[in-house]
Amino acid sequence: MSGRIDGKVAVITGGASGIGEGAVQLFAAEGGRVVVADIQDERGHALVESIGGDTSYVHADVSSEADVQGAVAHAVDRYGRIDAIFNNAGYAGALGGITEVTEAEYEQTMGGLLKGVFFGIKHAALAMQAQGDGGAIVSTASVAGVNAGNGPVVYSIAKGAVMHLTKVAAYELGEHGIRVNCICPGGIATPIFGKSMGLSAEDADKTVEIMAQVMGQFQPIARSGQPSDIAHAALWLSSDDSSFVTGQALIVDGGLTLGRPRQDDFGEGIRQLFEAVGVEMPQQ
Repeated sequence: MSGRIDGKVAVITGGASGIGEGAVQLFAAEGGRVVVADIQDERGHALVESIGGDTSYVHADVSSEADVQGAVAHAVDRYGRIDAIFNNAGYAGALGGITEVTEAEYEQTMGGLLKGVFFGIKHAALAMQAQGDGGAIVSTASVAGVNAGNGPVVYSIAKGAVMHLTKVAAYELGEHGIRVNCICPGGIATPIFGKSMGLSAEDADKTVEIMAQVMGQFQPIARSGQPSDIAHAALWLSSDDSSFVTGQALIVDGGLTLGRPRQDDFGEGIRQLFEAVGVEMPQQ
């Protein structure tokens, strides 16, 4: 039985953990030949080994254009082509308010969240144009780019920029048969919160279960989002099932952007998250 992307070659950045890991597993299960691109070499190699088949790993720091170009080149060299890229790598970045963020924090955050997406689109598009038969580009934005108050300030700015970049790139690349879309996740239970608090990858993994319990309080659909929720959206946007869809920001958030819960419930949920990672909650 063939899968939904049977035989297609996909690069997934940030593919060793969280949403990226979920996407790698799903894409491979649906017949894709997947390149896992990440900076977590040990985890990346272990994931590839566990999946087997036509899955491979390449070290790629998305804040470096050369690394992003190298990930795309790896796919083309190993598999002969590239059909899709999921620009998913990211992190919380600078946590301070607009009057507190330093230039270095700003540059580092934008480098990981926006620059990486820009060059992922650029180099995937160049390879797809050379092939001449189109392709699909998907990026991870966020509900933080949809409404204010859903994330740290620089993170929110970067994700809003990813949404507009998606439209601009879709407009420019449509004539080549290349579709460009992004996904705006809501509260997804991944290690990203723990990592943003300075925890090791192993300790951050331990926070995922409590995050899943707490995040169910945040939106009308009373459960936390899971990496598989975003992975399925990315799969659809990368497949021929969405062949007439481009320039869109698909919100996958359980209704979070429809309105916040009561403030006391929301604040208690945030308190529990900080408690779970063993970090003192900042005073308002």
